[in-house]
Amino acid sequence: MKALRNYLNKVKPNFEEGGKLHAFRSIFDGFETFLYVPNETSKTGVNIHDAIDSKRIMSMVVIALMPAMLFGMYNVGYQNYLAAGTLETASFFEVFFYGFLAVLPKILVSYIVGLGIEFAWAQWKGEEIQEGYLVSGILIPLIVPIGCPLWMLALACAFSVIFCKEIFGGTGMNMFNPAIAARMFLFFAYPSKMTGDTVWVAQDSIFGLGNTLPDSFTAATPLGQIAQGMKPDASIMDAILGFIPGSIGETSIIAIALGAILLLWTGIASIRTMLSVFIGGAAMALLFQQTGASDMVWWHHFILGGFAFGAVFMATDPVTSCRTAKGQWIYGFIIGAMAVIIRVKNAGYPEGMMLAISFGNMIAPTIDHFIVERNISKRLARKK
Repeated sequence: MKALRNYLNKVKPNFEEGGKLHAFRSIFDGFETFLYVPNETSKTGVNIHDAIDSKRIMSMVVIALMPAMLFGMYNVGYQNYLAAGTLETASFFEVFFYGFLAVLPKILVSYIVGLGIEFAWAQWKGEEIQEGYLVSGILIPLIVPIGCPLWMLALACAFSVIFCKEIFGGTGMNMFNPAIAARMFLFFAYPSKMTGDTVWVAQDSIFGLGNTLPDSFTAATPLGQIAQGMKPDASIMDAILGFIPGSIGETSIIAIALGAILLLWTGIASIRTMLSVFIGGAAMALLFQQTGASDMVWWHHFILGGFAFGAVFMATDPVTSCRTAKGQWIYGFIIGAMAVIIRVKNAGYPEGMMLAISFGNMIAPTIDHFIVERNISKRLARKK
């Protein structure tokens, strides 16, 4: 690592003002600060307590997403082989590598488009490359169905970066979670590619792996079957393990739980936000169940669809969620409750979690405002 550090120090003058590669200064700075924590001290009297910065935080979130991503790849292959009736004769590696080859292009498109726009924007504005898309770039492919075309995904990533980040000032200034915005864009612009029974299972073989399924093949998610008044084909254990149709990274509760443990252990995610989402969802689901509005057992909401994934990785986004401790409890509770309301009361939109989180992002500043104003009023009252 010392040799790499010395090499970067040697070529760095070429990228600084007046250097022959000055046009690529933002790209060099982004690469350097990704590898090494900037060796700078505060000039404003603010104390720096440790070496971790936002790039390190974002990298930890990406690591926490790895179990969901890897299992999602396997499940993509699993669903294809299962649909073709060849699962029993396929090896683990055949199933996994088929899913890997099916998901990898989506991850590449997400990062190429998103980071490309961020690099160009930073160079145009003469600013540092922002690191927020390290997480968004992996989140976006994981929250879409495998049947989403690459060109649609590219449009969604461009919309997300430009209209939900950069025009607000970039990372740390955005009001809505960029990954949520990308999914919302796809859902309202191309609903037939985000819902229905034809988008959840990969239907083409890749480099001799997998199976080519007939164009008429369909497979509904458990939530979709419940919304149609049907009993889900999948068992409870299948839903917990993740062997069900669904968005790429949202099916396995175990994989999501591993990511949640890492985020909570490192202190990156707020346990108040995460826990209150489940409390809000449970309270509303129990209310519907007790009043006869829904036959669905309350905890089934947690293991189906994107509820758990949204609670762990999306609602806890520190930029778009509440900052105050009390506000985080309120914010998470509203998201969980609203997700269940949408699921139960809107049969045409059986998921609900992403819409609930976008609504939570919208009202998070207002919640924090009233919490802060209340604290100020209480302190003034004590002083009097």
